[in-house]
Amino acid sequence: MSGHSNYEPKTGIERWLDARLPIIRMAYDSAIDYPTPKNLNYWWTFGGILAVCLVVQIVTGVVLAMHYVPNSDLAFNSVESIMRDVNYGWMLRYIHANGASMFFLAVYVHMARGLYYGSYKAPREVLWLLGCVIYLLMMATAFMGYVLPWGQMSYYGAVVITNLFSALDNVIPGVGTAVTTWLWGGFAVDNATLNRFFSLHYLLPFMIAGVVGLHIWALHVPGNNNPTGVSVKSKADTVPFHPYYTVKDGFAILAFMILFAWFVFFEPNALAHAENYVPANPLQTPAHIVPEWYFLPFYAMLRSVPNKLFGVIAMFGAIALLFVVPWLDTSKVRSMRYRPAARIFFAIFVVSVLVLGWCGGKEPDDVVIAIGRDAAGDPTGLSVTVFSRFFVLYYYGYFLLVLPILGLREKVLPVPDTISTPVLSHGGSALPTGATAEASKKG
Repeated sequence: MSGHSNYEPKTGIERWLDARLPIIRMAYDSAIDYPTPKNLNYWWTFGGILAVCLVVQIVTGVVLAMHYVPNSDLAFNSVESIMRDVNYGWMLRYIHANGASMFFLAVYVHMARGLYYGSYKAPREVLWLLGCVIYLLMMATAFMGYVLPWGQMSYYGAVVITNLFSALDNVIPGVGTAVTTWLWGGFAVDNATLNRFFSLHYLLPFMIAGVVGLHIWALHVPGNNNPTGVSVKSKADTVPFHPYYTVKDGFAILAFMILFAWFVFFEPNALAHAENYVPANPLQTPAHIVPEWYFLPFYAMLRSVPNKLFGVIAMFGAIALLFVVPWLDTSKVRSMRYRPAARIFFAIFVVSVLVLGWCGGKEPDDVVIAIGRDAAGDPTGLSVTVFSRFFVLYYYGYFLLVLPILGLREKVLPVPDTISTPVLSHGGSALPTGATAEASKKG
């Protein structure tokens, strides 16, 4: 939140630097003295967790790039060499691989929190849009990184995803093929493709870091949202970011790192695929091509539509919808804490995304609900593909129907006038501004 700075240089070097490049002042105002709503819960700590995840991915990625060989004949063996011959290479590789999953886990919680508490509403639309750009860059970075080990799943994942662009031929003949050939750097997924993906995988995290800087800047202009959705109205509604939220965020980061460390040291391959430990073979297609878990809901959307072009539209449209959420939600109340009906629809939305993730990991023809058996004795009924269509429809219906209509017709609960009201009313009646300190003195 822009305003008067309370920073005072204490040494001659600080005064000299502050007059020329006030970087210490900026850090103090942004991370020490920054006025933060005093009622933020632990869902807000995932912003700091994401910052730590990004740093971990960049640092481990730079070190791994020193030993990786982006050549289709050598890439697989270079990864194995990192695991076996580089000092602590196994740990760096497992941190980087599992770090991608931790990054997406944290970003999905962060996005869900934003949707639940209405953090995308005015005046925070640009903040939300920048967050969506970060998410899109994360998806591109993760996909390209998944190709680099050059195992069976890596290779065929690249084949499947890049071939999606050929669907553009159904709109403008020849365009899809041209785009696919450009992505491949030739007429098939091969060495040129691997080199391109390695270059972009190395570049994109630094682009993410730049957009994160803009994201933080966009946050500091209107200030943090909070669980009530009520705007900060006085200094009594805030506390300095340090030490209150540095300690709280630090505790949450440590707890998250315990989960992270458990995967790295005890279950490093729990989120990976065994097929990816087999060198890429263009002549032997895996029985079941599956992307990483964080792409599974969108993969289910792609497979739920029989037409290739409309499947691609369904998948990319699901991501595009996130960019227009601030203008789809017509409710004047930010937080779903005071919107009972919205909470129900949101809970169903979260379940729908989880079910789509489950569907994405199954074979398309697997039977979800058995109705009978065929002549061979195999179960027949509702397949995974058909089952996932119901949840794809709800996903789109939530954004295109529920958010616009519910905001006009719902009955909301009374919203407090200030942040301090719900904070103080848990233990009794709310105290007016200035009365808190007086009450504290009386015991």
